[in-house]
Amino acid sequence: MVASLNRSVSEREVVFLIGLAQFVNILDFMIILPLGPDYAGELGIDASRLGLVAGSYTASAAVAGIAASRFLDRFDRRSALAVTMVGLVLSTVAAGFATSLGSLLLARVIAGACGGPATAIGLSIVTDAVPVERRGKALGAVMGAFAIASVLGVPIGLELGRQFGWRFPLFAVAALGAVVVAGVILRLKPMRAHLMHHAQPVSPLALLARPATLLAVASTASITLAGFSVIPNVSAYLQGNCGFPRAQLGLLYLAGGVPTFFVLRVAGRAADRFGSPPVAFVGTGFFLLAMALGFAAGHTLVHPAIVFILMMGAQSIRNVASSALASRVPAPHERAGFQSLQSAVQHMGSALGAVVGATFLSSGPSGELLGMPKLAAFAMLVSLPLPEFVRRLAPLVAVVKDESSSRKITNEAAAA
Repeated sequence: MVASLNRSVSEREVVFLIGLAQFVNILDFMIILPLGPDYAGELGIDASRLGLVAGSYTASAAVAGIAASRFLDRFDRRSALAVTMVGLVLSTVAAGFATSLGSLLLARVIAGACGGPATAIGLSIVTDAVPVERRGKALGAVMGAFAIASVLGVPIGLELGRQFGWRFPLFAVAALGAVVVAGVILRLKPMRAHLMHHAQPVSPLALLARPATLLAVASTASITLAGFSVIPNVSAYLQGNCGFPRAQLGLLYLAGGVPTFFVLRVAGRAADRFGSPPVAFVGTGFFLLAMALGFAAGHTLVHPAIVFILMMGAQSIRNVASSALASRVPAPHERAGFQSLQSAVQHMGSALGAVVGATFLSSGPSGELLGMPKLAAFAMLVSLPLPEFVRRLAPLVAVVKDESSSRKITNEAAAA
């Protein structure tokens, strides 16, 4: 009983630390977007080029994910996470000192190159530390960082920017990142058990040659492409097409983020208890409902807050269902590489979704977005394969005994 209690406490501490690292990583990516109008004038950046700032991070994270998949599993996971988080912190500070579009883009490219692998390593640590029977719950808690970043991080960052200038929120995120680095170094023990397998790191092509890997990355692509074809356009759509007040957008993010935090935890427990396929089916059903009620008619059929909550909740459920199952695909010595590959697919899906959205949509004479019903139909179509991908993946990873999960956070023999 004592051993079980100690193990449980250790798992919670790991999940908390990785969740905090994910919060910093996500906030670092998100906060730069709404600050665009603030720094555009000071740095002499044309508003039409602000998309390059977000795109530079995403493209860099995708390339870094593919490259890092070849070597991340050669290192102690604690050290790898600390190094990538230090890189993220320093690049965010550099962005705060940017004097032109070029210097800002360079800082964001470095941030993406560090942030993408940091996400992969964090998820690998959770997979190493938490046994299969509790992993869905743990991953749901870690993914709650997105909801917290939306509800608390972005509004607080915007207020700090309004009060002290656009550079201050970046320095604040960097300071929080430094706290995370200290926590990782001081609280996590070395995690080297995966190095005891004495196996060579697997290349991305070798990983993709496996049916289970293909199904896992296809699931990620379905989730990301469907969501990010619509999500970047939600704010403009609600204001231009539905007359939603700009002053209430913060409340809308709050309304969507708070329920999502709890939905993630429920979805994680459901994936542990009932398996990922039914959870993926339910999440896809909610996503289709959100598209139908919010976008298919060119205007919302219900209150925008209901649409927003449905959409964010559906994406969260689909993410948990896919991630909980995908965590069983790689062997211990392949986990960081596999998660890097997943991260690359996720970032490429986000970028492609944004391109698809820009292709389908155009601006009307009154500022409304034209083409949203077609874009919603595309998102619905892309979302449909997820339950089938997850159903096919489940039997390929149905291992009752997960030998790769250590019930202690570190293996003393491996650490020695």
